This record gives sequence, C-alpha cells and structure tokens, in this order.
Amino acid sequence: MLTISWERAGRSARAVPCCLVSAVSSTSRTASAAARGLPDPSGPVLGDAVPGSSSRPVVTVVQLDAEVPLDRFAAPLAESVQVRLVRAYAGEDAGAAADLDGLLVLGGRMHAYADAEPGLAATRALLADAVAAGTPTLGICLGAQLLAAATGGRVHVAAPPGREIGVVDVRWRPEATADPLLGALATAAEAAESRSTPMPTMHDDAIVDLPAGAAWLAASRMYPYQAFRVGAAAWGVQFHPEASPATMHAWAADDLPADELAAVDAAVAAADPQVERDGAAVARTFAALVATRAAARA
Repeated sequence: MLTISWERAGRSARAVPCCLVSAVSSTSRTASAAARGLPDPSGPVLGDAVPGSSSRPVVTVVQLDAEVPLDRFAAPLAESVQVRLVRAYAGEDAGAAADLDGLLVLGGRMHAYADAEPGLAATRALLADAVAAGTPTLGICLGAQLLAAATGGRVHVAAPPGREIGVVDVRWRPEATADPLLGALATAAEAAESRSTPMPTMHDDAIVDLPAGAAWLAASRMYPYQAFRVGAAAWGVQFHPEASPATMHAWAADDLPADELAAVDAAVAAADPQVERDGAAVARTFAALVATRAAARA
C-alpha cells in the first residue's frame, strides 16, 4: 500500500497534523470546503436531532473543521440512527456527554493540544466525560488523538517518522478479532491471511502513548497506534474509514506536488471498493452499538 513519508521524500514537514488542508480561519472554512469540492458539512441526512427527542437514538458528530466532513459515514449511520452535527469550529456545543446516545469526533488540521482553536479543548474534555459515562464513542484521526490525550495518553506533534499519506495497511493485533466495533474487519483479514485492512490515512501527528489500560487493536508499518479502545465503548482510529476518494484528493491537492498527488489518488482509487465496504461496516456497527446502549438506558 502507498504511503509517503515527508522526511523520506526530502521535504520539510509542515505542521499540518491531520488531514492536509490549507490554514484558514474558522469563519471562512465552510465557504472554503464548498469551493474545494468537499461534501456539504451539513449533509443531506444531518440535522438538529436532540438526544431523547425521538424513538431513534442520536449520534452526535463533532466537526472540528469544515474541511473534514462526515463524508461517507453519513448514509450508513442514518440507516438506523439520527445524526446530529455539532460544528465546534463555529462555536456550537455538544452538551453533556452523559446525555448523549453516541459521540463521533472527526479530524481536523490542528493538533490535539491547540487549545486556541474553537471547540478543541471542550471536545477533549467531552471525550474524557464520554469515557467516564460509558457513552459509545468513536474518534477519527484528530478525534482519536484527542481521545488518547483526554484519557491519559500522549500525542507527538509533528512526529519524527514523518507524514503518513495515502493508503495504509492497518495490521490487526490478535485481540482485535474479539473487539465489538472492529472485530469483523480483523476477523475478515485473518481469514484472508492478510491480517491487515487497507484504509486511507493523512496525518503527521501521532499517538505515542496509549492511555493506561487501553486495548491496542492495530498498527501500521510507520505508526503503532492505528486503532485502540479505551474502556468498554470508546474507540480511536488514526486512519479515515469515512473518507471518499474525492475528499482525500481535496485534502492533499494543495500540499502535494503533481506526481505524488497522482500516486496518492491512484492508490486511494485502487483500494476504494474495499474501503467503501469496510468503512460502511464500521459505521453500521457503531450505530448498532449506540442503539443497543440507548435501548438499555430507556
């Protein structure tokens, strides 16, 4: 699978931690996302659902950057749950973790300790509270780094191995096969004798210490902590199971030279049939976990 290390490529690493997007102010991000061809941050199935206001459970999606949308997770989630979008970059508040049916935190261009960024410190605190409350939680890329930092782990900003871009082989550890969220992917990889699953990735910050007691589920060749679980129901994944080829291209287009962008595009396109299928499976499984807990609390 194709990944590009910025340091191996002889380029200076810029501080663009998760998802390669141009530095823009929070007030201009929504317009920028539309101009770059990214999916509408609000999406066709996203709305103002409030936990407890409907017979269907609600997954609260915290969006830290308008250029990092829910993308292809939107449709499979909406099959069984309502999706409530909280635009943290615009000052919206998710509410108390204990009141949420489920929580999903997306990626962003900032690093996990950039507390001057709108909503970032509040999201880190929200993740800690969600773990304590047992709220089913999923953090993607920066969301995973925030989950680790919120619960006692550590994130290295501009990690020395360099930037991981393209498609990565997510190598499952033996204990992953029994995991409630990711076990099906790990089991399928084991049955195929590959023991790995291709997934899109784009980051140069990295989790270097997991929280105490966390379950380590997957690694890549470059970075060890590609997937983990904190407590019974909070997961972090460094890769992007939600990202479409169009979104990956938009993230990378301003930062890669043409030859490297073409190579990333080709790798993402080649892996996409499996990525789309496996990403949808992760979204549906997460929705099912949220629904199960909501029913138990009813």
